[in-house]
Amino acid sequence: MTTHYIYLEVKMPLYVRDENIDKMLVEIQKLTGATKTEAVKTALAALLRRAKAQKSPSERLMPVIEAARNLPGKKDPNFDMKKFSDEMWDDQ
Repeated sequence: MTTHYIYLEVKMPLYVRDENIDKMLVEIQKLTGATKTEAVKTALAALLRRAKAQKSPSERLMPVIEAARNLPGKKDPNFDMKKFSDEMWDDQ
């Protein structure tokens, strides 16, 4: 005996309980012609891409840390910071 299965795809409407979110979804639908589900999917995909692309605080601070490590006075004990600052600001 052979058994056959039939799979039906049942689509259910997206119901949003938050009135403000539902209003935004309706506005996006009017502007883009997207369904509520498509609008949510697009927004979540964009948010996910942005979150993945963001650097951590330590990654964002690395250029500042490297610049501080490479300041002229860090390696030369005879470095004159006042002279350096005056030259930088043209206060000679």
